[in-house]
Amino acid sequence: MPIQSKYSNEQVEQIVDQLIDVLTSQQAPVDLSLMCLGNSITHILKEHVPEAKRQSVAENFANALVQSVK
Repeated sequence: MPIQSKYSNEQVEQIVDQLIDVLTSQQAPVDLSLMCLGNSITHILKEHVPEAKRQSVAENFANALVQSVK
């Protein structure tokens, strides 16, 4: 059974497009882009996820990322 997201594809695509537009406008190379996105993820985890859950959320995110590039 497919996973249902509470967010529409359109909403996700709009935000992703905006993120990519910023990186493109800054002519950020791959390594800098990944550093910036990684720092953003760290910030989101530290600011919005309770400390007791951060490790688990980070591991789930990392696993999903690995699966998405296979």
